[in-house]
Amino acid sequence: MRHRVRSARVTALAALAAAAVAVPLVLVDRAGAAPTAPPAHAPAAVPASHRAAAAPAATVALPPAHAGFDYQIGGAYTPPAGVQVVSRDHDDPPAAGLYNICYVNAFQVQPGAEGDWDADLLLRDASGKVVVDQDWGEALLDVSTAAKRTRIAGKVGAWIDQCAAKGYQAVEPDNYDSYSRSKKLLTPAEAEAYIGLLSAHAHSKGLAIAQKNTVELAGDRTAAGLDFAIAEECGTYGECGDYTAAFGNHVIVIEYTAKGLTKACSGWGGQLSIVRRDRDVSPAGSSGYVRKTC
Repeated sequence: MRHRVRSARVTALAALAAAAVAVPLVLVDRAGAAPTAPPAHAPAAVPASHRAAAAPAATVALPPAHAGFDYQIGGAYTPPAGVQVVSRDHDDPPAAGLYNICYVNAFQVQPGAEGDWDADLLLRDASGKVVVDQDWGEALLDVSTAAKRTRIAGKVGAWIDQCAAKGYQAVEPDNYDSYSRSKKLLTPAEAEAYIGLLSAHAHSKGLAIAQKNTVELAGDRTAAGLDFAIAEECGTYGECGDYTAAFGNHVIVIEYTAKGLTKACSGWGGQLSIVRRDRDVSPAGSSGYVRKTC
């Protein structure tokens, strides 16, 4: 399984940027924002009874394409020079003067936070044991029924409200691909139905919403109401073209190795926002911090 980054929930914040940087917002009617041709390996059509309903067409501000980007979900710090777009955890404040994307762990539970959720909303196997993402020690949320999806979306929707109130322009719901770690207890169609609820809520708050990874569902981005993509290691895994087939140049790429950055930059450096970060997404000035661009 590929590496997937989580928020480190760092509490000490660095100072915000001293000088605001003007960001050219891209206003897009989601009904025709980007090419919608599915990638070559798109899954079979989702049954209509399970498919997420697209939110009503609306104009939202997308991140400017091919812009300087920084991934700060491990802790906020002053953005480097040239950065126009930044992604931060929903507990952190947005960066002044930039286009800000708000990270939420939408499909899984932060380690130790299981008690914050109703017990029946945690996915359980046939023996009643909670299903856990072993790489990160995160319990999976049970999005298998419409009733549970609605309740889960209500809680995550409160975080989205928090993002909007703080001044973020977009939301990044992580772990869309959690069905692939569910021991076949969850399906792609159920994940799409749930993220459709989040999309509708984000749009009602004036926020754009990203598809995080999950390239196999990129061809369904219109039905799911998703506006742009955040792709970890699409250069490393040769997937950037699949994302652009669905989202055009509204794709943000994060790589975690020098080789991955080279591949992403050589193929997409003139079209997409690309950055290399360390795997812990450490704040600037801390041990292990890495940030490089094309």
